[in-house]
Amino acid sequence: MKTMIIGANSLINEATCATVGFFDGVHLGHQFLIEQLKEQAQQSGLKTAVVTFAQHPRQVLQSGYQPQLLTSPDERLQQLAATGVDYCYILDFTPELASTPAEYFIQKILRKQLKINELLVGYDHRFGKGRVDDFQNYVNYGTACGMTIRRGDPCGRPMRSSIDAIDAINPPISSTAIRKAISEGNMQAANIMLGYTYTLAGNVVHGDHLGSKIDFPTANLEPVEPSKIIPQEGAYAVRVRLPDGRTNLGMAYIGRRPSIAKQNETTSGVNSLRIEVHLFHFDEDLYEQNLQVEFVDYLRPSAKFPTLEKLRQQLVKDVHKARLALYAIKS
Repeated sequence: MKTMIIGANSLINEATCATVGFFDGVHLGHQFLIEQLKEQAQQSGLKTAVVTFAQHPRQVLQSGYQPQLLTSPDERLQQLAATGVDYCYILDFTPELASTPAEYFIQKILRKQLKINELLVGYDHRFGKGRVDDFQNYVNYGTACGMTIRRGDPCGRPMRSSIDAIDAINPPISSTAIRKAISEGNMQAANIMLGYTYTLAGNVVHGDHLGSKIDFPTANLEPVEPSKIIPQEGAYAVRVRLPDGRTNLGMAYIGRRPSIAKQNETTSGVNSLRIEVHLFHFDEDLYEQNLQVEFVDYLRPSAKFPTLEKLRQQLVKDVHKARLALYAIKS
């Protein structure tokens, strides 16, 4: 995939069949749309292009909005490249672009500047100032400038829908539905809708070494992409990708520090959110290394324990439950 950052004076020479969107997560719904795009492009003898944005539109439309994204900018581009599209055009989503009517966007930007011959619109996607135009308006604007505009088919219920987790959501699959599932700890549903396992990357930093005292050493992670959504507080079964390419099974804890209840807690950092990862059968030094943590399944809510021994007893139970979840997915 060739990625091009589009400025005001950029001009594309090759005609394409394209689709437009932010594509956060590049989930099964996005993948289904892009497969339709590739089929349409092949029939028309055109290259494929995805038009996307450097910023999440709500960051521009809503002052103070803090995105909770499924993918970092680099991850999003990697996922789009994996779909096999030929080009990715990245536009700055500026206040000026946000105030651009759909007619102008289609005729002046997509058609004239980007040389898009055919546009495939997601079946429920709306764009342009105020999103006031409907699909028939898009078709009319395209016809006036020589662009064919078609509507994509909706993505149906995902495979493996017999899993109970998916019953907690209703199609269509969307980035919003996936964020909701992650925020509720429903990683099975989130991962089914994504088509892959949700991942957070973090650098290993020093913690208070509480786990080492009870033979459950943990790697304390500092997320490298603060805009990505962090799953609901609690314990999780995880797969961890190490910098050297190895993958290790383990469990993660997301919660407020410390895990042991204390009176008159005044230590700096108390109640700050932390992500801790315990790797099974692993005793190597990971400080200052980057880990990729794949959240496979939710185990239990976060909790405080009256003593270290009570915490240890709970962690033993967590390990057993995590292994069952991980090996069930693996098989």
